[in-house]
Amino acid sequence: MLKIIEHAKIWIALSLAVIVIGLGFMFTRGLNFGIDFKGGTQVVFNFGKEFDKAAADNIVKKYSPEAVTNTVNSTEYEIKAPDLSSQKVNEIYDEFKKDFKIGDKALVSQNEIGASIGKELTQKAFIALAIAFVCMLIYIAIRFEIKFGIAALIALFHDILITLSVYAIFNITVNSPFIAAILTIVGYSINDTIVIFDRIRENSKFMRRTSPTEIADKSLTQTMSRSINTTLTTLITIIAVNIFVPTVREFSFPLIIGIATGAYSSIFIASPMWVWLQKKGTKKKVVEA
Repeated sequence: MLKIIEHAKIWIALSLAVIVIGLGFMFTRGLNFGIDFKGGTQVVFNFGKEFDKAAADNIVKKYSPEAVTNTVNSTEYEIKAPDLSSQKVNEIYDEFKKDFKIGDKALVSQNEIGASIGKELTQKAFIALAIAFVCMLIYIAIRFEIKFGIAALIALFHDILITLSVYAIFNITVNSPFIAAILTIVGYSINDTIVIFDRIRENSKFMRRTSPTEIADKSLTQTMSRSINTTLTTLITIIAVNIFVPTVREFSFPLIIGIATGAYSSIFIASPMWVWLQKKGTKKKVVEA
């Protein structure tokens, strides 16, 4: 039987170290919000054929180092930048005409994105998360008990903070797909946690005289292979998408971090938290008695 709960302080310390470093970067440098949050210009060119994206990027970066670019359907080229004026767009267009031999109608669209859209998106994301957390807490409290719900929510907060910390530490751009990825991560992580908690509940019925630590260790040992195999299968798929489908990297990259973190938290954070809450409740009953 694996001895995971006995080393809970190590797992929690590792997570806290990453979170503290990440929070330090957030408070000093801040998150690197992209055009969806700060506002800017979105431009789409249709080259009419496959093109060298690296060469196009080199041209764009001369005029806007902070620009984010994507290819769409292998022939369209999208630029998002906070500092792209109409003059710069025309200069980029002129270089594209010269280097890629595109016509006068290759500029498909040019739109200004207001920062208010990002603020509204963030507010709605927080509301969605709050509603999801409350609903999950109620569901877990009814299906299991409130201690399981509290432990699961702590693990979810952990997953979100770790993902944010990675973005803060490496100064990765945060755009609207990141919000969608966070909501997806929450759903995936809670599913993995519930599988483990379900086994803990089942084992608790037959191990009434056994300590919470032993029950959790046995349950984790029984579900470990399932958790690892499910996570690896999912990660392999998403990593492949991240590598071969560049247009969804802003969504797939945070998913990779969040799913790996979610599997970690289900095993090394949620279960130790349940054990801690269980022991705390037992001590309280003893004191009251």
